[in-house]
Amino acid sequence: MSQAVTVFWFRRDLRIDDNAGLYYALRTGYPVVPVFIYDSQILEDLEDKNDKRLSFIRDALYAVQQQLEKQGSTLHILQGTPRDCFKKILEDYTVVHVFTNEDYEPYALQRDREIAEMLLQQGIGFQAFKDQVIFAKNEILKDDGTPYTVYTPYSKKWKQSLDDFFLKPYPTGKYCDRFFKQPAKRFPGLQSIGFEEAPYVAVAPELNEEIAKDYHKTRNTPAQKGTTELSVHLRFGTVSIRKIAARARLLNETLLGELIWRDFFSGILYHFPHTVSASFKPAYDNIRWRYAEKEFERWCAGKTGYPIVDAGMRQLNETGWMHNRVRMVTASFLCKHLLIDWRWGEAYFAKKLLDYDMSQNIGNWQWVAGSGVDAAPYFRIFNPVTQQEKFDPDLEYVKNWVPEYGTATYPKPMVDHAEARERCLQAYKAAVST
Repeated sequence: MSQAVTVFWFRRDLRIDDNAGLYYALRTGYPVVPVFIYDSQILEDLEDKNDKRLSFIRDALYAVQQQLEKQGSTLHILQGTPRDCFKKILEDYTVVHVFTNEDYEPYALQRDREIAEMLLQQGIGFQAFKDQVIFAKNEILKDDGTPYTVYTPYSKKWKQSLDDFFLKPYPTGKYCDRFFKQPAKRFPGLQSIGFEEAPYVAVAPELNEEIAKDYHKTRNTPAQKGTTELSVHLRFGTVSIRKIAARARLLNETLLGELIWRDFFSGILYHFPHTVSASFKPAYDNIRWRYAEKEFERWCAGKTGYPIVDAGMRQLNETGWMHNRVRMVTASFLCKHLLIDWRWGEAYFAKKLLDYDMSQNIGNWQWVAGSGVDAAPYFRIFNPVTQQEKFDPDLEYVKNWVPEYGTATYPKPMVDHAEARERCLQAYKAAVST
């Protein structure tokens, strides 16, 4: 009989350092076999064969593999449905436990229930730990036991609940000699799963403390390097949220507030999974959206005639990232100026964003559309002209992404702001008053 092992399943936690589930796996007393699964059910939903996210994941996995090789171990990379992959793992090893970290998206919760049930039938334990957020599920609730749906009181309770315990790192490094010893397996390229290499740009998975200190002053200026750009690392877990939150707590309250928003939206998706496809406020599903495909295509391409909108969309299309402030402006333009369903925009961002996170994307799109929890009131409509004048007064950001701005080739605005605003107000008012 082969040696009994614990399996650790990497997902949204692509690092060894300060990894909650991995820490507990390494302390089970059994050698740990590290596993990553290219989930075919997720891959099938990706339209682009050169999706930048897969290149990012591949590089993160390679970094993990290099660390494992130093311990005389290796990462097992499989492709298929999680159920089929675990059947293969159980054929190859005598598995006693499977450890992983929690994921709160609807598909992930269903997947984990199925895997836990399958393993239980064979007498194998399945445990998942909190790792991608500071507070999860039912840790921050109102006094009556219900989830918060307004950010401000949630953030107050979050801060009151925070102490050093929740920010304490897991010292996985002390136990790295407990990985299962075996020769390194061949590291697969993306071609082996039917995808291609795609260049992407990402900062190092470290908080730039100079940027963090001035975050409250610089975060709204798209031409400036004034945001941390760590969202992709938090999304895929190439940096510990505890590490970033601990520094933000000391350096900048506004930055800490952004991390609280992240926990808030994660909790909203967990408690209200219907918001994936339906408005949190049901009345907003009565809006008579304009399903204008040609106008949507112009928005996607960054050819609306509103320079800050076009700059943002082109930045997204080329890099897989868009500045925070501009995300709000472009989203508002689609929902309010073009009166096109927020779900179309959310799906487009889901396809293009390197840092795409379902809870954050849906939460923010519904916030802009006015249909979500703690949303901007529907009559709050960003004026793309004044937004540009305020946050890109020298047109530095615009000219970087829209070089033809100011020439005869740049399109005229596809809608008049005042007319579009009035049309939006009438449509929203009719929906919410019925």
